Amino acid sequence: MNGLSPGLILLLISTFLIAGLVKGVTGMGLPTVAMGLLGTAMSPVTAAAMLVVPSFVTNVWQLIAGPAKTRLVRRLWPMMLCILLGTTLGSALLVRADPVWSSVALGVALIAYAGYALFSPSLSVPPRMEPWLSPIIGIMTGAITGATGVFVIPAVPYLQSLRLDRDELVQALGLSFTVSTIALAVGLVLHSAFHVGQMSLSALAIVPALVGMWLGQKIRNRISPGGFRLCFLVFLVVLGLDLALRPLLT
Repeated sequence: MNGLSPGLILLLISTFLIAGLVKGVTGMGLPTVAMGLLGTAMSPVTAAAMLVVPSFVTNVWQLIAGPAKTRLVRRLWPMMLCILLGTTLGSALLVRADPVWSSVALGVALIAYAGYALFSPSLSVPPRMEPWLSPIIGIMTGAITGATGVFVIPAVPYLQSLRLDRDELVQALGLSFTVSTIALAVGLVLHSAFHVGQMSLSALAIVPALVGMWLGQKIRNRISPGGFRLCFLVFLVVLGLDLALRPLLT
């Protein structure tokens, strides 16, 4: 930890405090916000390494805080297995691609997710489609996670379409994000892009992430969920545009 600049420490603390706050209010968003904010100051592959430990800790917390985890694992294991495979293989893109274009891909992923969440119709997946659709969604999510470090497309819209109740959905998101985090870490290690020094930096972010998540849970019932969600999604669009358009503006 010696030699860390005050600016980097401040960036990590503020990023994961904000990302944890968003996750505490909405049940998701920590990796998405963290990748977006860190991606403005470092390469996406470095940002992905920074989020591994706090993402894992907060998502395991989210996963175990409910009674449905065993049932959800039985139902969603084909999707989770394919996320694991797709992310591990797809991480080669994140490691080997030009950081400029990796940032563009990250920006496009943020805009795509926010755009879908703002304008998409309510979808429902019939149970008979799950056995073959879940693995496809898993592979697609894994490939996008591996390439950008963002876990949400198309996993989140798909899980929302399964018509789980609120608590089950929060746990299902925790399961999906936990598997994605593990797979991303494995992929980065296999490609020599996650080192001991980065583990220490990533661990530094645990406390602000947990504090932010706790604060978010406290204020969840005191603010308008719709208003917060709208501000969050607009923020992602602005952040995504900054990342995606930066090569054209420099």
